[in-house]
Amino acid sequence: MCGIAGVVYFEDREPSIPMLEQMTNVIVHRGPNDSGFWTDNRVGLGFRRLSIIDIQEGHQPLTNEDDSVWIIFNGEIYNYKELRSMLQGRGHQFRTHSDTEVIVHMYEEYGEDCVKHLRGMFGFAIWDKKKKQLFAARDHFGIKPFYYHVNDRQFLFGSEIKSLLAAEGMNRLIHTDSLLNYLTFQYVPEPNTMFHGIQKLPPAHYVKVTFDGDMSIHKYWDPMFEPEDRPFDEYVEQIREKLKDSVAHHMVSDVERGCFLSSGIDSTAIATHMRNIEPIRTFSVGFEGPNNETPIAAQTAAALGTEHYDKIITRDDFFNTLPKAVWHQDEPVADPSAIALYHVAQLAREHVTVVLSGEGADELFGGYRIYREPLSLAPIERLPHSIKRMLNRFARVLPSGISGRNYLLRGTTPLEERFLGNAKIFTEDMKAEVLRLDSEMLRAYKNPQQIAADYYNMTKHLDPVSRMQYIDMNLWMPGDILMKADKMTMAHSLELRVPFLDKELYEVARRIPAKYRIANGTTKYIFRKAMEGIIPDFILNRPKLGFPVPLRQWVHGPMGDTLLEQIKASGIEDYINIGTVEKMLQKHRNGQGDFARRIWTIYIFALWHMTYMEELPKKAVFAH
Repeated sequence: MCGIAGVVYFEDREPSIPMLEQMTNVIVHRGPNDSGFWTDNRVGLGFRRLSIIDIQEGHQPLTNEDDSVWIIFNGEIYNYKELRSMLQGRGHQFRTHSDTEVIVHMYEEYGEDCVKHLRGMFGFAIWDKKKKQLFAARDHFGIKPFYYHVNDRQFLFGSEIKSLLAAEGMNRLIHTDSLLNYLTFQYVPEPNTMFHGIQKLPPAHYVKVTFDGDMSIHKYWDPMFEPEDRPFDEYVEQIREKLKDSVAHHMVSDVERGCFLSSGIDSTAIATHMRNIEPIRTFSVGFEGPNNETPIAAQTAAALGTEHYDKIITRDDFFNTLPKAVWHQDEPVADPSAIALYHVAQLAREHVTVVLSGEGADELFGGYRIYREPLSLAPIERLPHSIKRMLNRFARVLPSGISGRNYLLRGTTPLEERFLGNAKIFTEDMKAEVLRLDSEMLRAYKNPQQIAADYYNMTKHLDPVSRMQYIDMNLWMPGDILMKADKMTMAHSLELRVPFLDKELYEVARRIPAKYRIANGTTKYIFRKAMEGIIPDFILNRPKLGFPVPLRQWVHGPMGDTLLEQIKASGIEDYINIGTVEKMLQKHRNGQGDFARRIWTIYIFALWHMTYMEELPKKAVFAH
């Protein structure tokens, strides 16, 4: 696991090593073991290394035999040994035993199609001296990040936004459309970021940039669900076989490995398969109170026979680490569980360099409770449209909070309008109250429903559950789940691997019918059946908790005043109506609703603004 950064100039100019050093020094946490630089006319590559595979010889930037192809690479290729053997059979010669060099020769062999053969997580950039072209790619699911900035003079890129901000002449402007979407999603949907002019290369895409400034972006894979009505037991066996194989591939490294362990089925399945291969260490964190998962995680670890470590996160622990976590995230992500992930990564790094974790299982196998909604709403959705319109009007005039109102509203609202993914913090009406933006901005931007519509339009042939999963695969997973997973673990120079997000396993998951995923009143039904006899019985049907942060109670108490004071001092009053935030806090404390997540979303934006916008003049600068 590493950090990359670089530049391509569109004029005859050689990049300076000092600038590349600035761009890589700011991400030293991604690679504390080594650094490397390579420059030529118009192109410069910088690298920070966390040594995992081929510790002695895996120095980057790395080149081919005749120095015509240079690469910097962040990630791991799990099938690199098989690919290396194939390439050697075709006459390719290797100087190292690293997975990085395999990508170089795959590029020589297959060109831009090389990415289709890679099984792993990656963000890499290749400079082709003969073609005078940069070729850069991001992995199938978006596990590893790739940011870029392009103008008429240059193409800048890196594993983190802070590398781009460290380059010469970069301005820091807030992208207003991103702020508007952040308030709904609790993250900025790709390809945008909160910074105007800085974008993310989407998952399963590659970009080509030529010497003279031509740039094109291409999609090479799509996580589309393709259900096939085959026997239930056939899918069960395939899940077992492919997960076992994926975990084995994800354990390849030359350093110590461990596993995050919660009280749920996903991480337990990963830990079980790891423990069947070798003795392992497991790690968990929790919060004081009734939802503390650490006792169950410890019970699971004892049943598996792992060397287990856990930690209780106090309120002070949580808030004291927030500024560091926000800096590492690059842009605001208002998922409170990110801070718990920061702490469990810190704990794990004291013992290992690589951890495996259960991210992605819910998106693949239908693990979120909201995926059960289409079944519960089926009786009302089957009614004639005229009756549904009448019921919708009736529900809207009912007092808020009355029993059945929400069910009627959701049942009479089309899926495309009611489901935007796993988070929906502010509605458009709420944004109009909390934002100090003119009404034209609110009308003109590409809003959350329009963003989701791009994916809904591609899934009209699918059942509602599969459509919801596809939305989350493209929005929630890369924007929230994988973003925090990468940034919070890399903050501690810890490599996180996610065996569920393996393209071989996904080829099975994408074909499982929805009736096997959501069944018998539970989520991930077929995966639970596949794990019977493999993981402890007391874990099989436990409800999903994640990292249950006691945010509601904290905001209700004295900490709510602290959050409000910091919001006021953050300089965001040109964007946010502070009076509206004060009213939300009052209503939360008066029992007039749960406003904790909305206040938290604004608070994280305020912390981010203090961290990244301090150099801006006081007057707000808006950019579409």
